[in-house]
Amino acid sequence: MSTQTATAQTFLNYVNGQWTASLTGVVEASINPADKHNPVGYVQKSSVEDLDQAVQAAKNASKPWRKLSGAARGDYLFKVANLIEERLEEIAETMTKEMGKTLPEAKGETARGVAILRYYAGEGMRKVGDVIPSTDSSAMMLTTRVPLGVVGVIAPWNFPVAIPIWKMAPALIYGNTVVFKPAQEAAVTAAKVIECFEQAGIPAGVVNMVTGQGAVIGQAIAEHPDIQGITFTGSNAVGKQVGQTALARGAKYQLEMGGKNPVIIAADADLDLAVEGTISGGLRSTGQKCTATSRVIVHADVYDEFKEKLLTKVREIKVGDGLEADTWMGPCASEKQYQTVLSYIEQGKAEGATLLWGGLGPSDQEANGFYVQPTIFDDVKNEMVIAQEEIFGPVLALIKVHSLEEALELANDVAFGLSASIYTSQISSMLSFIEDMEAGLVRINAETAGVELQAPFGGMKQSSSHSREQGQAAIEFFTSIKTVFIKG
Repeated sequence: MSTQTATAQTFLNYVNGQWTASLTGVVEASINPADKHNPVGYVQKSSVEDLDQAVQAAKNASKPWRKLSGAARGDYLFKVANLIEERLEEIAETMTKEMGKTLPEAKGETARGVAILRYYAGEGMRKVGDVIPSTDSSAMMLTTRVPLGVVGVIAPWNFPVAIPIWKMAPALIYGNTVVFKPAQEAAVTAAKVIECFEQAGIPAGVVNMVTGQGAVIGQAIAEHPDIQGITFTGSNAVGKQVGQTALARGAKYQLEMGGKNPVIIAADADLDLAVEGTISGGLRSTGQKCTATSRVIVHADVYDEFKEKLLTKVREIKVGDGLEADTWMGPCASEKQYQTVLSYIEQGKAEGATLLWGGLGPSDQEANGFYVQPTIFDDVKNEMVIAQEEIFGPVLALIKVHSLEEALELANDVAFGLSASIYTSQISSMLSFIEDMEAGLVRINAETAGVELQAPFGGMKQSSSHSREQGQAAIEFFTSIKTVFIKG
């Protein structure tokens, strides 16, 4: 819900079933990265006291929500899904205005949010335990699952519909109540999603949203004694801080963080397919995906041919406002991210990599928004910063290798282990890749980005706290097992 100002709407917090202004009385603009002079709206810059009210509301709502049947909780999720579907165009357009991804991508993400809600609505009718044989023949032993209680959801700006929903939907269906902190850069989109929960009639306090700075609201979620579980997606630095804070007070936590995802192009790869997958995986959403392709590891036998095919296609990419029909790639989501990407491009040049294509956008675009051209570096060594650190932008680093063994060694030689892919027609190469690649998601003859909603998602090494999101694996985080012994 919002209030109207002379220039743009002001969006409120949602606490205990009511839209309320922050106790601070302070709002801040959500900037359109394609038109930085035109705010999408204004959102609350909340305080710890605002968060405390939301947590108390969630705590009060916890018992009656938990007491509902899974089917009854699922009915609410079905209603929310239908409402988001009805407002799909509006929500997607807001997403494009707020964080820059193209409108077709925003529509696809919003539709995915609908599908996630429907999937988890069905989970309310599935089993939550097992019967276990007892050594006592006159007794019965079984397990059931119980909710954690109040769950804090800290979501990023790059998927402002899908990621919050794939956290909130399982939390809710398994009987938890939620306090949701969206990224400030995408808080208007988040408010429109929460409006659908309100319109679905979800009981007061079951879902709450508080916007504000991560250092204030995110940290307070991590510290709050009445929040039993925290699910976080974002940067490694912040994620580790959240995890350490939660661990210190014994709260359950789930962290999904960065990636430095490789695609391996084998000598026998279908190069046209590999080019298509590399561009889609690395440059869609302006490279702002944790699963985005970043390193392109190519066998020497096909390196030059692949490079030319890649350059030919990349030169055709239209960069512009995501609302324009002919735009293939939008701007970076914020000025901060824009400056980060530019700094990595300069770092790559300083390290001795060859800039084949890209860098800054046209000067007229730069004047209005945070535009960077798709960028390709040649002559990249795996020890270079651009081959080791997550850039979160449309930057591809080409690395030449002479064998699959060398490719796998370099692919694994980073701190991250989120996703990876290989293009090959050899079964033996596929099997080696599956066995030896240190990543939570491996894809063959497909781009690194993307995972289906019914499948577990998460990383290895520094990419994750080693838990898994989505699919039926989500129950592992959002519930605890209770063992029951019954003797007549």
